[in-house]
Amino acid sequence: MNKKGQALVEYILIIALISVIAIALVNYFGGYLKDAITKASCGMLGQTYVEGKNPGEGVCE
Repeated sequence: MNKKGQALVEYILIIALISVIAIALVNYFGGYLKDAITKASCGMLGQTYVEGKNPGEGVCE
C-alpha cells in the first residue's frame, strides 16, 4: 500500500491550517503592527508619532 500520498495530504492540511491562522492573526493585529512600525520609523526620522483614532492610523509629524 502507498502511504506517501496520505502523508502529503496531511502535510498540506497542516500548512493550510497554519496559513489560515497566520492570516487571521495579521488581520486582527495588523493595525497594531503598522503602528509599531510607524513609531519606529518616526524615531529614525526625528519626527513625533501622533496616535490615530483606530489602530493603524498613527502618523509621523
